[in-house]
Amino acid sequence: MKHLFLSVVALTLCISCQTKEEVTLPSLVSGISQKVVTKDHIQFRDLNNNNTLDPYEDSSQPIDVRVSDLLRQMTLEEKAGMMFINGAPVSTDGLADGNQGLEGPAARMKSAVFNMDSLKMTHFNIWDIPADPKIFATWYNNVQREAEADRLGIPVTIASDPRHHLGKNVIGMASTGFSQFCEMPGFAALGDESLVKEFANIVREEYLAIGIREALHPQIDLATEPRWARISGNFSEDAELTARLVKPYIEGLQGDSLSNGVACMTKHFPGGGPQKNGLDPHFSFQEGQIYPGDNFDYHLIPFEAAFEAKTAAIMPYYGVPTDQTDENVAMSYNKAIITTLLREKYKYDGVVCTDWGLITDIPMGPDVIWKARAWGVEDLNATQRALKIIEAGCDQFGGESRPELVVQLVKNGKLTEERIDQSIIRLLRQKFKLGLFDNPFVDESKVASVLNKKSSKELGERTQRESMTLLKNKENTLPLAKNELKVYIENIDSTTVANYAKVVTQPKDADLALIRLDTPWYPVDTNNFFAKGFHHGDLDFKGAEKERILKLMNTVPTVVNLYLDRPAVIPEITAAAQALIADYGASDQSVCEVLFGNSSPKGKLPFELPSSMEAVANQKTDVPYDSENPLFKFGFGLSYAQ
Repeated sequence: MKHLFLSVVALTLCISCQTKEEVTLPSLVSGISQKVVTKDHIQFRDLNNNNTLDPYEDSSQPIDVRVSDLLRQMTLEEKAGMMFINGAPVSTDGLADGNQGLEGPAARMKSAVFNMDSLKMTHFNIWDIPADPKIFATWYNNVQREAEADRLGIPVTIASDPRHHLGKNVIGMASTGFSQFCEMPGFAALGDESLVKEFANIVREEYLAIGIREALHPQIDLATEPRWARISGNFSEDAELTARLVKPYIEGLQGDSLSNGVACMTKHFPGGGPQKNGLDPHFSFQEGQIYPGDNFDYHLIPFEAAFEAKTAAIMPYYGVPTDQTDENVAMSYNKAIITTLLREKYKYDGVVCTDWGLITDIPMGPDVIWKARAWGVEDLNATQRALKIIEAGCDQFGGESRPELVVQLVKNGKLTEERIDQSIIRLLRQKFKLGLFDNPFVDESKVASVLNKKSSKELGERTQRESMTLLKNKENTLPLAKNELKVYIENIDSTTVANYAKVVTQPKDADLALIRLDTPWYPVDTNNFFAKGFHHGDLDFKGAEKERILKLMNTVPTVVNLYLDRPAVIPEITAAAQALIADYGASDQSVCEVLFGNSSPKGKLPFELPSSMEAVANQKTDVPYDSENPLFKFGFGLSYAQ
């Protein structure tokens, strides 16, 4: 991409100094771009086909000038389309309107081309993508060609949820081809700001290589309710630790300039952690976002750091800030949250995009409807919901494709076009800062080299290993002696373990057992299949499974590796274990490297582990590390030297 960047710089310099020297863009750009023209010895991208260098096409002009020029040329329908971002499928043939290889929900999604042509949408988030990221880059370039061919040539912005974590985060996206790191609590366990920035830089490079220009992260909610199903996407329950790490995250991802960066949509303002009983407000069975400890402001501390780091966008959460404002309605419907707090108190003038699906119910099969997350305003129709969200101060609707609602509101006199323009200015400003109007394309030939960097892969594996937290090490059991033990294993690949020890099939034949466990969870009784995948419910092992684990541990000395996507309640297992070590997303290989001493665990708990479910139930949902007599306190972690 370097030669593309230099050509744009040369073009800018030529226009700025009004020289007559013709600038020739490299063949790669002219081969991709359909609208590179030369006039008066100046070569530029004639996006609106008028054979004139308009201010919005002129990279030497200030961004505000370019925004104003484009805004005056846009129709109401084009403005309305820009206010919506929704999913687009990625065909395995790389065609912008293709359907090859699409399965499940993706097969039912409208293509990016359909949404651009019919709905004038210019923002999409992507979910499942082909295993080969180069195919995605091809698809992305084809989408940008389609956008360039439109009336004004407004480029598309592609967004994604996280793809760089090795774990079981229900919101995490397919990650094949990307470097794999621990999940966010693992970074908090290490507490290393420079490491977080190095990680974010790698994410930025890999996103840029294939065309992802907006990150639907970082997620900086606080894990003050240990049962909440989305803890693995956040750093910690500690506000100061989270704030300290979010700044290098945003700075690394957005880069020195957004022209070579990825815009961060930081979420979920004003903090989504304090969910009653941990039930997530994606779903109607949620019971509200509550503050029994009167600790609302504590959850704002990480966002204050994000504002300092100049996050490009903010996403509010679904929940209702119960009894914290003048009306008990969800965050994106709540003017006190979006306008009074975010816009006025914090002076935030970046893009505010709702979380996904606040307006429209989603059919999920016969007799199954996923209700829109219109908590507190369920009685409003879709048009009224859209109006209330805009009046609250939001700019963009996530997970929706309903621009006709905005058009209808303006034409019926319920909403002024001037109010719409406020949001379009913010959205256009971001596109211009990203450099998408000057060169939206990626170099497909560079994808493999960027996404297969040995140094990035090695750093990811190092975070998996070093973030692990040693909780118990009776008689210095760990590290284990390599090639000297007979081990019985569960939930870990035998071929991998065989490189370190002899694997036996019966506990009675083993010197010790090595088992990997996940923090327990119990599905909510619902017909919503997406909800069934959220890790809700109690945090302790129960019944036959608990007895089975304890029986094994009483048969043979046992080393337990526990994946913490939420704080587990494991007093009996801890007592029976010979050694106990936690991970935050780690491969079998990474676990073995630590257990057998080729690497040392350095992590400290980013959240406390309560001693009982009774203690969990008695906690205040909005207050950090406040359970009675925790089994392991926040910040606990042993080392092999201890």
